[in-house]
Amino acid sequence: MTMPIGPSFIALQVRDLAASAAFYKEVFGFKTGDRNPPGAVVFTTKPIALALREPLRPLPESGPLGTGVVLWVACDDADAFHNLLVERGGKVLSPLSDGPFGRFFVASDPDGYAITFHTAQS
Repeated sequence: MTMPIGPSFIALQVRDLAASAAFYKEVFGFKTGDRNPPGAVVFTTKPIALALREPLRPLPESGPLGTGVVLWVACDDADAFHNLLVERGGKVLSPLSDGPFGRFFVASDPDGYAITFHTAQS
């Protein structure tokens, strides 16, 4: 019997690929790789690649996208990254807190995707 292994790639469909890619680079600080297929931007995140892409089907014209999805992204220091994100004009949805996976906060991207940034556990 075959079984799923686990997530190997994450792609968020966005309303404006150029604007969202610029935000993810300038505000969140993500870096892109050399291989970006048409209609997508792939970031060099580890252990799983994160990408933004043009919609495969029509998206709602307004309101947040990704309601119900919880995407956690590790960083070296949640407190320092929180402060940097605020300096860069990022929108914080939930303040810094301590949780079962360490220090974290929740930020929003231009399409309303909620991204939880947390201090990586060693």
